[in-house]
Amino acid sequence: MTYAPSTRQRERIAYRRRQAVRSVLLAALSTAVVGTVLTIAITGAPGWDRVKSSFFDPEAATEYLPEILLGLWLNIRLLVVCATLALTLGLVVAILRTLRGPVFFPVRAIATGYTYTFRGLPLIIVIYLYAFGIPGLRLQGTPDVLVLGAAAIIVTYGAYLAEVFRAGIESVHPSQIAAARSLGLSYRQAMRHVVLPQAVRRVTPPLLNDTVALQKDVGLISLAGPIDAIRAAQIGVAQDANFTPYIVAGVLFVLLALPLIAVTDWVTLRAARRQNAGS
Repeated sequence: MTYAPSTRQRERIAYRRRQAVRSVLLAALSTAVVGTVLTIAITGAPGWDRVKSSFFDPEAATEYLPEILLGLWLNIRLLVVCATLALTLGLVVAILRTLRGPVFFPVRAIATGYTYTFRGLPLIIVIYLYAFGIPGLRLQGTPDVLVLGAAAIIVTYGAYLAEVFRAGIESVHPSQIAAARSLGLSYRQAMRHVVLPQAVRRVTPPLLNDTVALQKDVGLISLAGPIDAIRAAQIGVAQDANFTPYIVAGVLFVLLALPLIAVTDWVTLRAARRQNAGS
């Protein structure tokens, strides 16, 4: 027997469809009106021609786009490496901070001191210390400034991510570990198979938010000297005294971040729905 909605139910469905279509049309109309007003206000403002020639010059954008794209490829590779290593470092430090027992007090103290220090230090200072201070020691086998700059980003973001992981680990109720231990699992096995899967799932949205922030901050590697997208744009600005290359680099960084931001919003919304469904 097939289900047939009642007359009242069909009326409700039709009403909701009409309301949805009406909402979409109103949103599109209001967006078009606001966009038109803003366009007229901006383009008709005094000095718009100077702003357009200094920040939105098509010729300058076309000229320096290839160099900026080549530099952006360095930023993308740096993002992958730094995000992977920072997440790994943060997880290890978080586990060290949650070790129990007086014998592990020195380990917990070192891990705590690391997180406190690098969460308080500005990333720019850490990059300067790593990229310029370490080579200044003239030690044999000193890595390239690109590696040193990446290391500065990794240790800084590792401290932030460690606190996120630690919050997730401590959010798991101790009874979970007690139940795992009662089944014969060791503490390490309980952490690996019971606690960490729950902790990582709970802190996925803040982890993704920190990754978005990391995606922007990899541009600070230009302070160490490598020619990334920002340094390529800086060179273009210095040559033509035109700020359009900065706009091009900024737009590329925004486009690079959009997929990750969309995933972050989707994961956050999914977690909220799951929590509301369980409450």
